[in-house]
Amino acid sequence: MSAADALEAVRSGDRVFVQGVAATPRVLVEAMTARSGLLRDVEVVHLHTEGPAPYAAPEMTGSFHVNSLFVGANVREAVGAGRGDYVPVFLSEVPALFRKGVLPLDVALVHVSPPDRHGYCSLGVSVDVTAAAVQSAKTVIAQVNPRMPRTLGDGLVPLSRFDACVEVDEPLFESPPAELGEVEHAIGRHVAGLVQDGATLQMGIGAIPDAVLASLGSHRDLGVHTEMFSDGLIELVKKGVVNGARKATYPGRVIAGFVNGTRAVYDFVDDNPGVLLLDVGYVNSTQVIRRNPKVTAINSAVEVDLTGQVCADSIGTRQYSGVGGQMDFIRGASLSEGGCPIIALPSMTGHGLSRIVAELKPGAGVVTTRAHVHFVVTEHGVADLYGKNLRQRARALVDIAHPSHREGLARAARERFGVF
Repeated sequence: MSAADALEAVRSGDRVFVQGVAATPRVLVEAMTARSGLLRDVEVVHLHTEGPAPYAAPEMTGSFHVNSLFVGANVREAVGAGRGDYVPVFLSEVPALFRKGVLPLDVALVHVSPPDRHGYCSLGVSVDVTAAAVQSAKTVIAQVNPRMPRTLGDGLVPLSRFDACVEVDEPLFESPPAELGEVEHAIGRHVAGLVQDGATLQMGIGAIPDAVLASLGSHRDLGVHTEMFSDGLIELVKKGVVNGARKATYPGRVIAGFVNGTRAVYDFVDDNPGVLLLDVGYVNSTQVIRRNPKVTAINSAVEVDLTGQVCADSIGTRQYSGVGGQMDFIRGASLSEGGCPIIALPSMTGHGLSRIVAELKPGAGVVTTRAHVHFVVTEHGVADLYGKNLRQRARALVDIAHPSHREGLARAARERFGVF
């Protein structure tokens, strides 16, 4: 049916889930927003989505309200202005919010591949929390797109599960690889030095993960168990560097919750039995993560204070992103045999401010506690904080801060800890 007809299923007061990242169902979102004059108090729930979020516009106040599980750029202003809200939650626990009825879903808007000869569509590049949403929602509306890759794993859904289908033919959202500068390459080399042969990797998207992957060409028998991956992984798989030979769970296969990047990585995962996209309740489970050997979790941060507290989701009181899966993997890696949890970040912001700080900004959220942090990496080196006291941590972090900020940080450490 048409998108306009399909979206008549959304009623005032409903809670509507929108599939995220590259699978954001643009046509369905626009059709829902077009009915704003007929709708009141519709709650829109999602992780990070790509493209416009018209329901978050000021003129939509009263019709729609964003209740985001991860704040992306398209809803950041709405959340900051009070027209939307943010739910702090570990990514591993989001599927349970839907399944247990903590956030019961009235409607789910999803983006799928056409059905195969057995009548199964694929959730494509975003299985993550979407599989749970499809299972839990009272009504499921699918945007069916021949350009959506057919991925294997937990995202295969029978056509009969959909209450309405809308056919589209348009490219997926793409995120081009970030440009790598000297800072990113230096961080990549430092992190690569911590990665052992036979390790199981978790990484995200962006310049630093890409720089790390670019530095792993001489490693052997690496595996991947990650909430997401992008283009940087493809060459390592083709070269045999990533083969999953030593993994305990799904040996020989790349495991992820979602994929985001360019068409090259979407084509790579299409009908690829070497890649499984699974529910993040499993992928991000600490008990599952720790079963793999030498889990090396590579995550980033907004700032890290001199005791090792990691702020990764806000800039002071301004909500910038979300908790996501950082703690799931930092803890899982620390419990893995030979595991290596890493926080990697440039030493300075683009405005010249230090990202190693004496104290987190007032109102900043602590995503990863100082008790969970092991390694912090900047372009200036590696600080090993595990088993270190507060004074030793401060000294190690000052040493990897930008040289122009070390004196001030050392002064702050002396004021706080005395002899330094």
